[in-house]
Amino acid sequence: MKVYAVDVGPEQPNGGNVKRSILAADGVARVPATNVHTLYDVLQHSARSYPDRKAFGYRNIEKIIEEEKEVTKVIDGVEKKEKKVWKYFQLSGYQYLTYKEASQRAHDLGAGFAALGLKEKAKVEIFAPTTMHWLLTAHGLFTQNMTIVTAYETLGEEGLLHSMNETEVEAIFTSAELLPTVGKVASQCPSLKHVIYHGEAKPEVLEKTKVAQIENVLSVDELITRGREQPKEARAPEPEDMCCIMYTSGSTGNPKGVVLTHKNIVGAIAGVKALLGHLITDNDSMMAYLPLAHVLEFVVENLCVFWGVTLGYASVRTLTDVSVRNCKGDIKEFRPTLMTGVPQVWESIRKGVLAKVNQTSPQAQKIFHKAFATKAWLMERHLPTGFLDMAVFNKIKEQVGGRLRFALSGGAPLSLETQKFLSVTVCPILGGYGMTESCGMCSIMTPEQFGYGHVGAPVPCVEIKLVDVPDAGYLSTNPTPQGEVWVRGTSVTKGYWKRDDLTKETVTEDGWLMTGDIAQWNPNGTLSIIDRKKNLVKLSNGEYIALEKLESLYKSCLYVNNICVYADSLRPRPVALVVPVEASVRKLATELDVASKDLEDICNDDKVKKAVLKSLLATGKEASLKPAEMLFDIHLCHEEWTIESGLLTAAQKLKRQDINKKFKEQLDTMNAAQKA
Repeated sequence: MKVYAVDVGPEQPNGGNVKRSILAADGVARVPATNVHTLYDVLQHSARSYPDRKAFGYRNIEKIIEEEKEVTKVIDGVEKKEKKVWKYFQLSGYQYLTYKEASQRAHDLGAGFAALGLKEKAKVEIFAPTTMHWLLTAHGLFTQNMTIVTAYETLGEEGLLHSMNETEVEAIFTSAELLPTVGKVASQCPSLKHVIYHGEAKPEVLEKTKVAQIENVLSVDELITRGREQPKEARAPEPEDMCCIMYTSGSTGNPKGVVLTHKNIVGAIAGVKALLGHLITDNDSMMAYLPLAHVLEFVVENLCVFWGVTLGYASVRTLTDVSVRNCKGDIKEFRPTLMTGVPQVWESIRKGVLAKVNQTSPQAQKIFHKAFATKAWLMERHLPTGFLDMAVFNKIKEQVGGRLRFALSGGAPLSLETQKFLSVTVCPILGGYGMTESCGMCSIMTPEQFGYGHVGAPVPCVEIKLVDVPDAGYLSTNPTPQGEVWVRGTSVTKGYWKRDDLTKETVTEDGWLMTGDIAQWNPNGTLSIIDRKKNLVKLSNGEYIALEKLESLYKSCLYVNNICVYADSLRPRPVALVVPVEASVRKLATELDVASKDLEDICNDDKVKKAVLKSLLATGKEASLKPAEMLFDIHLCHEEWTIESGLLTAAQKLKRQDINKKFKEQLDTMNAAQKA
């Protein structure tokens, strides 16, 4: 058995040994190349090394097509037909900037900001969806050693204003669609002087943005023109200079700003390069669509820039063929070889594929499942599978462009079932683990380590130790060493912006980041994440259960869109709140002869609830869950949980306390039926 991590240094007093990647036994990775120490260096390296290579791909909207459709709604138990207008996009093919052009544009943008009067180390908010303009603006600011402050476009007015005022930003870069939000908060941010936007903005929106202290409201093209008219020599940052203050949306309280230096980000790039660099070719391309305000996408896109990989920008709205007309969706048009995704994306792809398989004849379904089992068996033994792809799976692969070689999953735990399904039918899905505070890079599974139920070995830019959690029985002395994950290394933050209290709670004096995650070391040196420390619940029978682990597993059930598992320490089993997949639960209701077409009535129907619970328990049994981890009961929620309803964070994670508070009555009823 090959081992991918080695012990370094003596055993720790509060846990087991410190481990590093076998590629970093003599010291953690710091830089990916001798002349690359900052993100400014990253783009310059690529402009020199691959000047004429395609860097950033984008599509223009040629036409917005409106289609009127009749939809049936149930109001007070009566079916009513309504006409609704749906918007579809007709897009151009991909057009490209080369790396040389991207570098020039970044320098022009930087000079434009300097022409507005911004000095070195000034802070500029980026509040925009993922496009090439986002990354180019960031690199433009790096040419003048300015710091970016990032906020999710879904953060909302309150969170946005908090990030702007706490960092005293002097300018903000946004999109035409988000200008109204910026206009509402601009007057409450005294330090804000300049608003830059991309896209087509309405004159009345621009006018409302020009509040008292705002000196300039400019399009990105106007800013570039200023930069060209008033060129400015680059002021390259130092490795220890602040690159980014990245605001993360916690499940409680105000967002907190994680301070990341150029050294941190470049260290993460160096670590991943050491792990995966040998797999990258001159012809690789990556689909860029996840929020750049999320550390995973930010680091991966900059890593691709370092490698000279072509980035194809996409929107979640136009990723597939569903919302486009007279053209292909982004993924089929661009045909990426690499892709990153979060569990929500992978789950929806899996459920979409299975829904199509289930519509075929019984004979075709039998062939599919037999081919699936055969390929899974061959993959586990690293044997050739091409003949099965040709015969069965290539049509599925075409749904994601047909060229994907491997994909990286991060952001939250991915269920084993979904990872296995997509790894067999599409391409290997490599798990990873990290957080904003570590630049997203703690461990990554490589194709050589490919397997299920783990997130790979430590990335070469960090070292990891597992610290004992005695109350829950997670100890380094267990047959399989377990404990809380502590991380230290080049990519780890020194703390939070203006939050010394949080920094002291999270980062030790000798640089260890206390993640709050519980994990175990596997014999081959890979890491398996068990759960969050704060989400471990001790049941009345004395057993601990891990809420996030259970949610990840149960989410693979075909009826589940979202799920929140709740455990009362006075009860022996957990219960769950489930947002169902509407199409699946409506089909189920028809099969069960439920008369009502109203989704709320369907969710409250006892036959439907029992059938969904039965399916969830079958999912749990298949995953070999312990009796204490099997759900006692569920409540089906007919309304989707959203950021706007306050039940999800800006990163689409559960706001557990708020969900439990909203559904307290239903949770109490389910738990009351259990014997203590």
